This record gives sequence, C-alpha cells and structure tokens, in this order.
Amino acid sequence: MITSLPRLQAEEAALPDPIPDGSKGRILVAALRLFAKQGFHGTSIRAIGAELGLKAGNLYLYFESKEKLLAELVRLGHEAHHRRLRRALISGSADPIEQVKAIVRAHVRVHAEYPMLAYVANYEAHALSPELIEPSLVLRRESVAIFTEVVQRGIDQGIFHVSSIFLATTAISGMGMRVASWYRPDLGIDIAELAETYAQFAIRILQP
Repeated sequence: MITSLPRLQAEEAALPDPIPDGSKGRILVAALRLFAKQGFHGTSIRAIGAELGLKAGNLYLYFESKEKLLAELVRLGHEAHHRRLRRALISGSADPIEQVKAIVRAHVRVHAEYPMLAYVANYEAHALSPELIEPSLVLRRESVAIFTEVVQRGIDQGIFHVSSIFLATTAISGMGMRVASWYRPDLGIDIAELAETYAQFAIRILQP
C-alpha cells in the first residue's frame, strides 16, 4: 500500500497572474517553494523570512500567521484551477465529448504550468482549519460540479457509458493531479501534447 505523497519534481515556484506586488508577492513565492519542498509543518516563519533576507516579525505585517499564508496559497491554486475549467467549458463546443476534452486539457495544463502551487493546494491543504480551508473547498466543489454535469449530460445523451460518475471523474481528475508531481519541461513532452493525451485518456474511460 502506497502511503507517501508523490515526489515533487518541479524546481521553480510560480504563481498565476495577478501576483501581489512587492513584499507580499515575494513572501508568497518563498512560502510556496518551502511548503512544496519541506511541507507546511516542516517550514517555519523564520525559514520563510530567511529566504527573503527578512526578520520573521516582518512577515506578520502581511500575514497574521503561517496558516493564513498557506490558506492564501491554497486559495490561489483553487481559483486558478476553477477559472481555467470555467473558461474551457464556455469557450468551446456544446458537445459533451469536446467539453470533457477541453476541461481535462485545462485541468492538466494548470497542474503542469504551476506544479508547486497545485501540489501545495492539493497535498498541504489538510493542515488548514475548517474555517480557513472552506473558501477553497467551495471552489473545489464548484469545479467538481462543472465536470460532473458535463459527464452526466453525456450519459443522458447516450454518449458516455460508466457505472459510476463519481469513480470515473475521480479517476480522470486524479490522473491530472499527479502531473504536478512528475512533470518537468526537460522531459521533452510539450504541455499541449501532454494535455491532449490526457484528454484522450479521459474519453477512453467514459467510452469503454
């Protein structure tokens, strides 16, 4: 039984635009790098400050606690993901097959383009209190609903054939999430090619 988290291969910490200006943005990037590499509990406020040449006390001018710093990163990750999925849904065809492909491409791309952020949003969010994680969970539920509704429409039209929407969508989304742990540009795989391949995998799951 595998119990460890997937190993993160990415080296560059990146945030989607708009990145907060000045010190707040620099703190978020430094915290993202350390949370991704060392985990939330393995990272101290002092260590984040040291990355930036700042005293730990200076960080509290921007974030009340380490937990709120993590909550902001988790929220940014979920917002970027949800925004990509919504854009994919409304920008293309109304055909469920094409919509699934577009959604999966968007899902994979955001995990490949922002691997550290996706990794932290997916695997460190458990460290947050219910109050701080709730805004991100709302976004996550909305993202799940986008995908689920498209698959259900495909089933209703006789296009998709799965015994469990939950299992099918969980398998597809799980494949995409894992991209954040292993993808590197030097593998020679273009992100567009990667996203398209996963979109085809998704259709094979839904049309066995």
